[in-house]
Amino acid sequence: MTKLAAISVDLDEVGCYAAIHGVDVPTGDAKHAVYDRCLPRIQNWLAEEQIAATFFAIGADLARDKNRATLRGLSQDGHEVGNHSFSHHYDLSRRPRQAIRSDIERGSDAIAEACGRRPTGFRAPGYTINDKMLRELEELGFAYDSSVFSSPTYYAAKLAVLAWMGARGRTSQSIVGPINVCVAPRKPYRVGEPYWRRGSGIVELPIGVTRLGLPFIGTALVTAGSRGARALTLGMRGRDFIQIELHGFDVADAADDGLGAFVPHRPDLRRNAVAKIDALRAVVRDLRNAGYRFTTLEDAARITLAANP
Repeated sequence: MTKLAAISVDLDEVGCYAAIHGVDVPTGDAKHAVYDRCLPRIQNWLAEEQIAATFFAIGADLARDKNRATLRGLSQDGHEVGNHSFSHHYDLSRRPRQAIRSDIERGSDAIAEACGRRPTGFRAPGYTINDKMLRELEELGFAYDSSVFSSPTYYAAKLAVLAWMGARGRTSQSIVGPINVCVAPRKPYRVGEPYWRRGSGIVELPIGVTRLGLPFIGTALVTAGSRGARALTLGMRGRDFIQIELHGFDVADAADDGLGAFVPHRPDLRRNAVAKIDALRAVVRDLRNAGYRFTTLEDAARITLAANP
């Protein structure tokens, strides 16, 4: 059986990071650095590697004409565009079901208007998913979700940062969902109830977690550098499916993109964009050398469903 890998990219704009870290949204060009500066770097790298990836877009960002055109171009180039909600409320999972449904539908509407095709995949803001949201996704006809992140290391670090910020009077809009998610399967599965158990529901394509419980995501990979990223990759190899989940912000360059205000809060910004792309390139080359074929999440979900009818 062919081993599959997929690259997904969350297109959270700079304002989302300002909300997480409790800092002001930058003004001028830096406000749109993810779409205008980071995304072209990722596009060039993917073209070099000849990989079709999955991009998760926030519907509200598509009110900007340039963003709509960029997303349309991604779709025309063979990339998949998924739904990352309309408003990217970090507490979306805690809102009433009708509010959740409305936000997801508005996100799909905005993407369909930009790309001419409704998304079939969803990723929750901040990876915070629950049974209520998954039921809405099923009723809305989504083929898959990709939000479950079962890394205890990630949640421990997140709790520590939020506690540190609170002790200093700084407010973050980020939240921590149920810690039970850490026992969820790390391979693709059909969700049960609760969602961290296997069942017969919607296909779940989990965020990557190594055998030691470390997060296999873009922020960790680019911060670790090429050598560290390859070490993390060793902790993933051997599985039938590996997802490399990135954020556009992961390839931001603090100096070139006007994001210096975030450097005290983001260790990844201490590396420049060239070094970050080199680390991601090393991961892809190692996986290809190990026999992995890259595909979109939509394709991976279809294969998962066929194997688990």
